[in-house]
Amino acid sequence: MGSKIILEGNSFVKFLKLCQDENKDNSTYMDDISVLLGQNDELLCNIANKKQPVFICEKAQVKYEPDATDSMDDSNLVEEPTKIEQDLGPQPLSVMKARQLLSWYTMAQNPNMPLIEAPGTLHPLWIRCDKSDPCATAWLGAETIYSGNKPTGIKLFTVSCKGPTGDDASFTTLDDLKQEHQKRHHPSAMATKGWAQYNLFCSMKEESMVFESQSSVIANLKWNNVEKILECPPLSSVATLNIKVAVGDIRSSMYQTNKEMEFLLALAEGLRTGETEWIEPMETQSAVDLTRALIEELESIAHGGLGNAAKASESQRAKMDATAAFSSMVIERGDLDFTEQLWEKMRRSVTSYQDVTDCLKIVIKAIRHGQIKPWIHKDSSSSLSKLILKSYQQQIDAVPLTGLTPANMLLELGLDKIRKDFINYLVGKELTTLNYLSYYLDTDVDLQEQVIRVRKLHHLLEILGTCSTFLSLPHDRLFLFTQSCLQYYKTSNYDEDHVFQLQIKPALISYFYEKEQPFFWAVEVLSGQGSREVKTSYHLSDKSLVDHVSFDLDLSLDASVSGENEMMSYYRTMVSCSLISFT
Repeated sequence: MGSKIILEGNSFVKFLKLCQDENKDNSTYMDDISVLLGQNDELLCNIANKKQPVFICEKAQVKYEPDATDSMDDSNLVEEPTKIEQDLGPQPLSVMKARQLLSWYTMAQNPNMPLIEAPGTLHPLWIRCDKSDPCATAWLGAETIYSGNKPTGIKLFTVSCKGPTGDDASFTTLDDLKQEHQKRHHPSAMATKGWAQYNLFCSMKEESMVFESQSSVIANLKWNNVEKILECPPLSSVATLNIKVAVGDIRSSMYQTNKEMEFLLALAEGLRTGETEWIEPMETQSAVDLTRALIEELESIAHGGLGNAAKASESQRAKMDATAAFSSMVIERGDLDFTEQLWEKMRRSVTSYQDVTDCLKIVIKAIRHGQIKPWIHKDSSSSLSKLILKSYQQQIDAVPLTGLTPANMLLELGLDKIRKDFINYLVGKELTTLNYLSYYLDTDVDLQEQVIRVRKLHHLLEILGTCSTFLSLPHDRLFLFTQSCLQYYKTSNYDEDHVFQLQIKPALISYFYEKEQPFFWAVEVLSGQGSREVKTSYHLSDKSLVDHVSFDLDLSLDASVSGENEMMSYYRTMVSCSLISFT
């Protein structure tokens, strides 16, 4: 019996070593076990909290292979239904089979087992399980601890899963977790400061942003909605917020600016590819009619003198103040010059290149004939702005409005206007300086690069808008965060999936934790240090952390699902890590 186990163990670890050396992504062992070489399995990373190459063992799926009875001869006129091979997703092994594989792996790594052929350094092994044991085990894992290339011990992981349920009485408390950890580990292995170290993690979804934070926990934990922030984090502790924004959320305070960016990006993409998908106009009047109305308004103001001009300016400012009442982060300005007003009219109404050409023809004709002498900001850099400046001295060059020239001119107007909007907010709120924005404001690069840089600024403002609206962070935190984002985007490509980090004290956002329902909680108890560290963790999540087993719903039929009484249901996952020393 013993020799058979040794033989089977040797065979299995040799197979793993071959897969590792040949870097095979997917291999089959003994016809019924798939061995995958994975690195960034999302669900496994959430459980193990590590990103490294690992072996993942699961049940091999039976593939359909046609036999002789499936073939059709020429005389058979009846068409049989096509048999389709269905991907069932990852399938678990029985807990008993998983323990067998784990024991082979462990024996092979133990230098005190001379009859087992040492395979050398191996990746950690994780095995999907079917929850068939009383503990509802969903994963078993093993990770060898090395000193150089010599194995000195092995960490064994057990992951058990239940859920979902909204009954917080069924949730494990911190005291329960401490006792579970203490049962597995000798007191001498505990951390020197106190009994052990506790870490609390939670993630919340708010509007278009996901917040994740971590803090040290030194008080009892109650898994309900009363004690969310906990009074335990020391004043000196710092929680890291990992922030990612989904640009374009309709509830965002930056929504209108995002609509403006959408048109700018569509225009830029059309110039780049030669095909433009025009956005549905927001105005019922045609672009040409709106442009004519703008010119007539300027003529009327010119004939009426400064009084009417002041009245128009006051009316525009009142409009901006009304907007401010509905937004905690106002990007719009009340000092739009002529080219910016023209951009606003055109971006809301043009539906073709012909519209763009016709509108610019009307404007240039009015300028050339002296119908209007519009004012523009002195730092405007668009072609139309330069033309208007020359008109002040009666020096108007001919502008051939052919080909892509009109669309390029319109894109310049948009870039000019949006840049000023962003400068107005970032510099006006003292979040940065013009010097720090120089990379993003450079007009010497080509138009497509200018669009990319303005888009990066827009992404930053989306993040700031959400942080300001929902976290009410103090100015010093927003200032430092702005500088780090600006620095990141100077050398990095635009990336909405990038996670920005912000260091803050938990007390600064305590009210946020108190009013929001987290979609992910995790608490871990750790003891030992370095490679000898062991831990026991407990996770509550709105989605299962395991994708290869099904769960029975543990929700009462009369659970409230509306309004303030809405119940949050959580999947419960326990992860235990033990250490076996070979020395």
